[in-house]
Amino acid sequence: MKYLSEWDQWKRYSSKSWKRFIGKAREMASHLELWRKDIRSIEGKFGTGIQSYFSFLRFLVLLNLVIFLIIFLLVLLPILLTKYKITNSTFVFIPSKDTDIQCTVYPISSSGLIYFYSYIIDLLSGTGFLEETSLFYGHYTIDGVKFHNFSYDLPLAYLLSTIAYLALSLLWIVKRSVEGFKISLIRSEEHFQSYCNKIFAGWDFCITNRSMAELKHSSLRYELRADLEEERIRQKIAERTSEETIRIYSLRLFLNCIVLAVLAACFYAIYRATIFSQEHMKKEIDKMVFGENLLILYLPSIVITLANFITPMIFAKIIHYEDYSPGFEIRLTILRCVFMRLATICVLVFTLGSKITSCDNYSCELCGYNQKLYPCWETQVGQEMYKLMIFDFIIILAVTLFVDFPRKLLVTYCSSWKLIQCWGQQEFAIPDNVLGIVYGQTICWIGAFFSPLLPAIATLKFIIIFYVKEMSLLHTCRPSPRQFRASNSNFFFLLVLLIGLCLAIIPLTISMARIPSSKACGPFTNFNTTWEVIPKTVGTFPSSLQSLVHGITSEAFAVPFFMIICLIMFYFIALAGAHKRVVDQLREQLSLESRDKRYLIQKLTEAQRDVRNRAD
Repeated sequence: MKYLSEWDQWKRYSSKSWKRFIGKAREMASHLELWRKDIRSIEGKFGTGIQSYFSFLRFLVLLNLVIFLIIFLLVLLPILLTKYKITNSTFVFIPSKDTDIQCTVYPISSSGLIYFYSYIIDLLSGTGFLEETSLFYGHYTIDGVKFHNFSYDLPLAYLLSTIAYLALSLLWIVKRSVEGFKISLIRSEEHFQSYCNKIFAGWDFCITNRSMAELKHSSLRYELRADLEEERIRQKIAERTSEETIRIYSLRLFLNCIVLAVLAACFYAIYRATIFSQEHMKKEIDKMVFGENLLILYLPSIVITLANFITPMIFAKIIHYEDYSPGFEIRLTILRCVFMRLATICVLVFTLGSKITSCDNYSCELCGYNQKLYPCWETQVGQEMYKLMIFDFIIILAVTLFVDFPRKLLVTYCSSWKLIQCWGQQEFAIPDNVLGIVYGQTICWIGAFFSPLLPAIATLKFIIIFYVKEMSLLHTCRPSPRQFRASNSNFFFLLVLLIGLCLAIIPLTISMARIPSSKACGPFTNFNTTWEVIPKTVGTFPSSLQSLVHGITSEAFAVPFFMIICLIMFYFIALAGAHKRVVDQLREQLSLESRDKRYLIQKLTEAQRDVRNRAD
């Protein structure tokens, strides 16, 4: 053996010790995981597919908690330290310059005689006493905090907190989706291998419950039938004549036009409901009854919820006539539902943006936005996101308590009725539940800028949803026969979540860069737009650092950087193509080896038969 020096021995010993320490630390950290016991129990009873949904819900709880901590540390903590005299610091107020007095008018709700139900309305809609709290954008009216040695720029911290939580969400989602994407690529096998994997390696050994084992058996049978159906459809496509191809594509074009018409009708209904709600919510409370006022406030949320409830049923009926394979039917239906759910939020936000920047009978040139209807438009957008969050939570609780539980009781005690038999027990459909929580997370991403405490509300909401869904799964629902593998589920969940994040970034970017900030509230009263705080901050840097920043953001740097990134991307694409060719060659070699083995076995059998015949 080669002699090792003391230095090499120490390095090897240190490396092994460090690996043992990391292993022990990870083992101890695994015992501190949130809901570890509950999720393991769900995995043991219902398999890894449903377990992946609850793991995804736990991930969203942790993500929202981290987002809240970012906002709390950057925005709320300096204000609280100064407000309660914990540190020797003072607030900094910079007077507005060249701003008309009319633009700074922000009427506060009266504190006179208030009806008893007004507090309920305020709690559900974010108006009244909640509007003046740190829950919304309009509460943060200071320009900075003066500490002993430095000044804390609150507008810059407010904007950086938004950029930080969006960037963190993107990196965290991409990091978690890489592993699922790799497994998805590995599982892109041939059809014969797919049959073999389902028969010999398709069992989920985490299942210990007998009823779930029977369900898994039926799920595997369903998957095999679906694969055979896809094979039949591929053969049918290969045998199609030109007339049949033209007919089916014409039918698909017509049905997709119907889908677009349904989407357009839903978007227009949301647009009209938002316009109606915004025009009538300015009436005095005493001019309306309790139900009318609440209906006006929640009208956009109600229309969005109805659209999200009705359109999936329409899409499920339409997809049957488009003659797709079963697997593609599921993916296309889910894709349409994802677009519908997430696009409704964007339609609501863009409708509010159009109302904010439009004026009917007077000019907006004075303030740059409709100051009469929206003296603090950021707070009112935050209130809309708050109402969507609360209403979505109420709907989830109401469906579980007043639909799923009574349905379970009817199925259990009235199973002899034919109508109840046709209705059946509620299924725990993983895609539908995932779309629901991704919808809520998208609302949180958009609303966190306008309502800084919304991530804390989302964290509490998802914690309650976890226990509600667990109780519903254990006592009222049965798992769907269309089950998902854990690896495919994780990648699908994160892909949908990434789509929601991208759709959330679009309205946030437009509102921060294009719409003038309110002059009556918020930390950006001295800036035309929210983004202007960045150029102003860069202007305070030393000249050398300013030159570096301007150089990085200039075309002279962007064009070569873009070209280098493209070259790197092309390199990795070529490398992936080479690896794919190697994998195909290895698969072909395995196939040839199996043929060789069959040939040798056949020859050996023939030789043994000849020997036996000669002996006879």
